[in-house]
Amino acid sequence: MRPWSLVALLAATATASYLARVNVSVAGALMREELALDPVAMGRVFSAFLLGYALCQVPAGMLADRFGAKRVLALAALSWVVALAAMAVVPAAAALPLLLGFRLILGIGEAPTFPAAAQAISRHIPPEARGRANGLVVAAIGLGSAIAPPLVGWVMVRFGWRTAIAVSALPALAVAIGWLAVKRMPPELHPHDGGGDAASVPDVSPAPPESGRLASRSFVLLTASYTLQGYVGYIFVFWFYLYLVDVRGFSLLKGAVLSSLPWLLSIVSIPLGGAVSDALVKRLGEARGRRVVPMTGLIGGSAFIAIGAHTGNAVVAAVCLALATALVLCVEGPFWATMTELAGRKSGAAGGVMNMGSNLGGLVSPALTPVLAKAIGWENALLVAAALSVVGGLLWLGVTPRPEEA
Repeated sequence: MRPWSLVALLAATATASYLARVNVSVAGALMREELALDPVAMGRVFSAFLLGYALCQVPAGMLADRFGAKRVLALAALSWVVALAAMAVVPAAAALPLLLGFRLILGIGEAPTFPAAAQAISRHIPPEARGRANGLVVAAIGLGSAIAPPLVGWVMVRFGWRTAIAVSALPALAVAIGWLAVKRMPPELHPHDGGGDAASVPDVSPAPPESGRLASRSFVLLTASYTLQGYVGYIFVFWFYLYLVDVRGFSLLKGAVLSSLPWLLSIVSIPLGGAVSDALVKRLGEARGRRVVPMTGLIGGSAFIAIGAHTGNAVVAAVCLALATALVLCVEGPFWATMTELAGRKSGAAGGVMNMGSNLGGLVSPALTPVLAKAIGWENALLVAAALSVVGGLLWLGVTPRPEEA
């Protein structure tokens, strides 16, 4: 397998994972009627995924470091198929506890996705290309989330929400087969503990350090910023479609089409953010170059959230919130590239720690947002997210992507 073929398969895996995780945000429009679930209960269903996903990030990263991305991601994708199939046949009599359980299992199964990708990229992609590689993989957030609303919405309206959930398992099955078909991963950039043939290692750029400083100030601030970014991003992952339908008055199908807009924009913004970040590193150096995109994306995104929340025009609101999402997500490549620079050969575990932070933020926001919206209104609930996005951007002032930092 060639290195960029690996990146393509990692991106396909991330696409399938997001389709699997966000399908319920669209299917929920009919699911909640059949199963008698109010907005708070739906928030719990959304967050159940993130509980399993967040808590298993570090163990998943350690498994990726120990066994490699190929084995871990093949088994992970198969678990998504099982969890989605179970969700599709859940009986109405015990719907809520079963949905919570199956979403929890799905979250556990999806936990290795990005830590394993970070591990693979750190071992098989040279440092000067990691921003682009991470950006392309994480751009799958946009692709999977863009595919989900029209696909799930169309199937749901014609065949029911259960069929829509089952159909969304098919890409996961294809990805599992893809990983099982891989015979050999690309050559590693350096030998590593427990494997690798030094004779097969090409003479390329310097290897990542043996161990990263995961207790450094930079890594703590990076993880804190990613936690806030996760809080903001997951509001739009799980609530944007229902916000457009319930609050802004769009129909089920029109809401499905409009709710794809943030993710279509993110397909461009995420890899672009990674490429721009790589270019700025060459021009400004590692520390200053990596900060520009995250600070611009998070602070700029907050402005569009505020405008979208306040405007009385439903279409303007949808467009502004879509632009906000694209800006908040364009920071993904720099986050993951900086993590690999700080963590070195501990990138799997470190990616798990950082991604756990993001998903703890995401665990809170899907459940808290409808509660805030009921108490202070949707506009103010979104303004809370905008303020947190600003804080996340400012935290980058203290991040220095050098593993030797004390």
